[in-house]
Amino acid sequence: MSIFKRLFSIGKAEANSALDKLEDPIKMTEQGIRDLKVDLDKALQSLAEIKALSIRARNDTNTYQAKAKDYENKAIALLRKVENGEMESSEADRLAGEALNKKKENEALMNQAKADKEKFDGNIDSMDSKIKRLRQQISQYENELKTLKARVKVSSATKNINKQMAQIDSSSTVSMLERMKDKVAEEEALAESYGDIANESRSLDEEIDRALEDSGSASEDLAALKAKMGLNKDAKPEGEGEAKDPQ
Repeated sequence: MSIFKRLFSIGKAEANSALDKLEDPIKMTEQGIRDLKVDLDKALQSLAEIKALSIRARNDTNTYQAKAKDYENKAIALLRKVENGEMESSEADRLAGEALNKKKENEALMNQAKADKEKFDGNIDSMDSKIKRLRQQISQYENELKTLKARVKVSSATKNINKQMAQIDSSSTVSMLERMKDKVAEEEALAESYGDIANESRSLDEEIDRALEDSGSASEDLAALKAKMGLNKDAKPEGEGEAKDPQ
């Protein structure tokens, strides 16, 4: 009936093998849905034809029933003519008998038409059930197709990303990072070297002046500290040993 039915009809193992060989699941699913819709159209056409037969059988039943009733009424009318003296009994009996035979023929046709209608109605119920299932399958596969398309997009994007990541040369990346670290270390060392050279380039006068400033300040600070602590015993009090002016 459809690609899915044809695949699974050849056996589970062979069906799995066939499905594994499908290169484009989306296109194959779309084709399967188209096949199901073709089957649905055929089923609807068959349903319409069976319903037409059922309608015709119903109409035939009503027609044959009316004809049977009509022949019965004609037979009664013929017998009435005998009672009224309008027709000879033998002729009325003959014609009434023929009318009753026609009545039986139409009743038989009516019963056959009624049986046909019941059979057609049973076929209609069965066909309706199949069409409903077929429509449900089409709706289900269409929804699954949407999901399948989304999954294919995600898997394709993931595959491309993984492929790109796999193509990255990790060893060259590590080597590049190590070279960058070495380059930074080299720049830092060079900057420090220039700083040392700058310090060495100071003039001798600057060094001398700085040394004198530092030593003088330190000497004065040291003398003041010793005086405060009384450690400078050799030092004479201010004015001692100086000659006094004569009065």
